[in-house]
Amino acid sequence: QVQLVESGGTSVQAGDSLKLSCAASGRTFEVNAMGWFRQAPGKEREFVAAIRWTGGQTYYADAVKGRFTISRDKAKSTVNLQMDNMKGEDTAVYYCAAKRMVPGLALPSEYDYWGQGTQVTVSS
Repeated sequence: QVQLVESGGTSVQAGDSLKLSCAASGRTFEVNAMGWFRQAPGKEREFVAAIRWTGGQTYYADAVKGRFTISRDKAKSTVNLQMDNMKGEDTAVYYCAAKRMVPGLALPSEYDYWGQGTQVTVSS
């Protein structure tokens, strides 16, 4: 099992920056990649960004490309999501997720472990 705990969610103004962190514990050696998803009220959970744990390759949804940056600290077993130039449509509960298998990155069903989520609210 891998346990994931997110932190950093809060309320910000449009144009502000915010950093989310996700601390992983347990059988982290099983992790192939980690990702961030978000879910707004009444909407499905959607892919935001992902990073391969070993090689560090990063992947982004078009909606956040150029504004969000995902990174990892292997020594601390943490994944961060730096969010810049935030917009109202970024308002959602943000979830950290981890997956063991190589194929796929953008579907929630491809991930094995999930955090409890952290609320991000962007006011215009």
